[in-house]
Amino acid sequence: HSTDFEVHRNWLAITHNLPLSQWYYEATSEWTLDYPPFFAWFEYALSHIAKYFDPKMLVIENLNYSSHATIFFQRFSVIFTDILFIYAVHECCRCVNGKRAAKDILEKPTFILAVLLLWNFGLLIVDHIHFQYNGFLFGLMLLSVARLCQKRYLEGALLFAILLHFKHIYVYVAPAYGIYLLRSYCFTANNADGSLKWRSFSFLHVILLALIVCLVSALSLGPFIVLGQLPQVISRLFPFKRGLCHAYWAPNFWALYNAVDKALTVVGLKYNFLDPTKIPKASMTGGLVQEFQHTVLPSVTPLATLICTFVSILPSVFCLWFKPQGPRGFLQCLVLCALSSFMFGWHVHEKAILLAILPLSLLSVQRAKDAGIYLILTTTGHFSLFPLLFTAPELPIKILLMLLFTVYSFSSLKSLFRRDRPLLNWLETIYLVQLVPLEIFCEIVFPLTSWKLQLPFVPLLLTSVYCALGVTYAWLKLYIRVLTEHVSVRQKAE
Repeated sequence: HSTDFEVHRNWLAITHNLPLSQWYYEATSEWTLDYPPFFAWFEYALSHIAKYFDPKMLVIENLNYSSHATIFFQRFSVIFTDILFIYAVHECCRCVNGKRAAKDILEKPTFILAVLLLWNFGLLIVDHIHFQYNGFLFGLMLLSVARLCQKRYLEGALLFAILLHFKHIYVYVAPAYGIYLLRSYCFTANNADGSLKWRSFSFLHVILLALIVCLVSALSLGPFIVLGQLPQVISRLFPFKRGLCHAYWAPNFWALYNAVDKALTVVGLKYNFLDPTKIPKASMTGGLVQEFQHTVLPSVTPLATLICTFVSILPSVFCLWFKPQGPRGFLQCLVLCALSSFMFGWHVHEKAILLAILPLSLLSVQRAKDAGIYLILTTTGHFSLFPLLFTAPELPIKILLMLLFTVYSFSSLKSLFRRDRPLLNWLETIYLVQLVPLEIFCEIVFPLTSWKLQLPFVPLLLTSVYCALGVTYAWLKLYIRVLTEHVSVRQKAE
C-alpha cells in the first residue's frame, strides 16, 4: 500500500470540492497537486464516479483514508484506463515489419512486441501493485509514436501535445518529436543523398503544428493564465527544492556521483583529511526528499543538471536532423533523449526508466543489436524498481513476475534473431547474472546482520549504484552505435 494511494485520493478530493482557482494552492495534505491541468481534470472526472463507491474518500481532511471501496475504485480505475494502452500497443504492432520468417505466430515480431509491451514487468508493478496511472499515459505516447510512423503527423503531434499537459515528465522526449516533425513534416522532400531540400519547406505545415501546440496549451493553461496563477502552477510542476536525487537514488549518473562522494568522505575521515564536525550525518542517505550538499565533490545545482541534460541530448538530435532515417531514427532519438534526461536530470524518479524501456521495445524486435541493448536496459532498469515493493509478502511476487518477463524476453528475442550473432557478450552476461547474488544479499542476508540498524540505506545504495552501471553502459552503447551509423551513412552519401 504505497503513498501514491493517498496522493491520488487527495487529488480526487481537491478537484471535487474546491473551485479551479484553489487547485494549485490547497496544501492540507503534504501530497499537493503537482501534475499539469489535464491530469487535474482527469482526477475531477474520476471523482464524480468515486462518490458512488465511497463519498468519504472525497473529503479533503480525511488524510490517509483507505477503505476497501476506495482501494477497489482506485485499482479498478487504473485497469479501466489501460484500455488506451492496449489500443496503442495494437497500433504500434501494425507499424512493425512482421514479415520476418517465423515457424509460428509466437515467433513473429508483432506478437513478441505485444507481449513485451503488455506484459512489461516495470509498468505492471508500478501501476497495479505500487499504484499509479502510467498505463494510459504511455498509451498516449505509444499512440503518438504509431501515428508518426504511419505518417499521420498532425494526429501524432496532437496526441503528444495532450500528453505533455497530462504529465510534464514527457518533456524529456519533446526534442525528438520537435525535430522529427520539423524534418519529416515541415520539409516535404529531401535531396537524393538524404539532405534537406530547402525549397520544400512548408510554412503551412509549421503553422498547423504551431496551432495544435497553442490550442492545446490554451485549453490547459488558459484558465490559470486568466486567474493570474500560472507562476503558482509552474512552481508546483517544477519543485526544485526537492533536491538532486529522490529518497531512493534513481540508477543514473548522479547515483554514481553520490557514491563517489560518499566513498571519498569515508576515506577522508579515516585518514583525517576531513573535519568530522563539519560533515552532516547521512546527508544523502537519510532516505529523505530534501536538498543536500556534497562533502568532497562540488554540489550540483538544477542549472548544472539542465546543462548536462542538454549537452547529452544534442548529438542524438543532431543525427535525427541531418539523417532522420525514418521512424527508426526517430525512435532511436526518442530513446536517447529519455535516457539522457534520466541520466542527468534533476530529482529523477527510478520509475522514469520506463520512458526509455517501452519505446526501445519497438526497436528490439527489428534488429539484433537493438535487442541486445534492450535486454541489458530492461533487466537492469526493472531490477532497480524492486525497492518500490519492500514488504515481505511482495518479495516472491516481484521475483516471480521479474523472472517470467525476463525469461520470456531473452528466449523470444534469442529465437527471433537465432541466425544473428549472440545478443550479449560474456561480460554483459556476467554483469546481469550478478543481479541474483545482489538481490539475495539485499533481501535475505543484510536484514539478518547488525548493519540493518546502523546502515539501513546500504541495500538501496548497492542496488542503485550497481544498476546505474548497467543503465550507463546501455546508454553509452546505444549512443555509440547511433553515432557510428550516422557517420557511416554520411560517408556513403559522400
